Amino acid sequence: MTATAVGRLHPADLARTASVGLRTRRMRAVLSALGIAIGVAAMVAVMGLSASSQAGLLAEIDKLGTNLLTVTPGQTMGGGDAKLPLDAPAMIARIGPVQMAQSTGKIHANAYRSPYIPSINTNSLTVNAASLDLPAAVRTTVAQGRYLNAATAELPVAVLGSTAAARLGIAQIHPDERIWVGGQWFYVAGILNPAALTPELDSSVLVGFPAAQKYLHFDGHPSTVYVRAQTDQVNNVQKVLAATANPGHANEVSVSQPSAALVARAAAQSALNGLFLGLGAVALLVGGIGVANTMVISVLERRSEIGLRRALGATKGHIRLQFLSEAILLSMFGGAAGVAMGTTATAIYAGVKGWATVVPPLAWAGGLGAAIAIGAIAGLLPALRAARMQPTEALRIA
Repeated sequence: MTATAVGRLHPADLARTASVGLRTRRMRAVLSALGIAIGVAAMVAVMGLSASSQAGLLAEIDKLGTNLLTVTPGQTMGGGDAKLPLDAPAMIARIGPVQMAQSTGKIHANAYRSPYIPSINTNSLTVNAASLDLPAAVRTTVAQGRYLNAATAELPVAVLGSTAAARLGIAQIHPDERIWVGGQWFYVAGILNPAALTPELDSSVLVGFPAAQKYLHFDGHPSTVYVRAQTDQVNNVQKVLAATANPGHANEVSVSQPSAALVARAAAQSALNGLFLGLGAVALLVGGIGVANTMVISVLERRSEIGLRRALGATKGHIRLQFLSEAILLSMFGGAAGVAMGTTATAIYAGVKGWATVVPPLAWAGGLGAAIAIGAIAGLLPALRAARMQPTEALRIA
């Protein structure tokens, strides 16, 4: 007596059979796949926008240069505020790999649009003395007017950071434009573009060192020295900056690298993506529930088909595989649509922001893989239920 060989579904036949329910109930399939698509699109877009923004920020950092170091006074041994020596910028400039050393000095004065503004309304602006080549050191430019020169640095003349100009209500430089600084009028010579690496300058009113000492009772001590070093020597320069700036009290000097803070900020942005990925996962779960509901209804509506196929020789495994494949195929379509939607959203937003469009392969593979996994899980129970139907019972009920 020989055993009867059990037929196996050819992959092409399985695909055709699994797609029958989707092709005959198109609207229901589209709506079910939409939930999967929205979840996958959210996940792909979050990862793509995060990667694109990081790429844009890092590109901006590369353009601005990673060789900028800042030297600021720290704390004294007694816990008070330390001061940098008057000649700290000149001493730093003598370091071989240093290309440029420019400085600012904080002045205890406030700036207003006019003397009639209440003194409490400072707009969080700072007044600083500034050296003549400061814009070149921090890689910014003059948006309007002119920067300080050897002549205007000795006169009551000021240059505004981009934020300071906005807060003072100065959009354009007009002849004889003035602001009230430290109890007297200062003429406005120019407005700077935003300084990405040194945002503290954006909200600053800058005057020359000689003018600050003459008109604003400034003591001349620099509060920040901006140092440009050869890129391959940044670490070596950083090690000797404190001792060079203040040889007698190197422990009272702080040295930092602004670009390192921006790189850290780019890395920290990924920590905020967890919330949005969680929302995408919830949408994906809701889509999976929709797929499960669709498959349960499909099993109930197609009992006659199931009974007829079983009567013609289809095994439980064939029925189970058919409905499981249908759920996976439905989720796969939704996942593919979601990947396309998320990628398109990333490309549009990145284009508006001027970033390069970056969608990690993990986003594509992960989104599609999650959709297929959700489909397999959602379709498993309906598939098992369909396989348990006996041919006579299924035909009788139908």
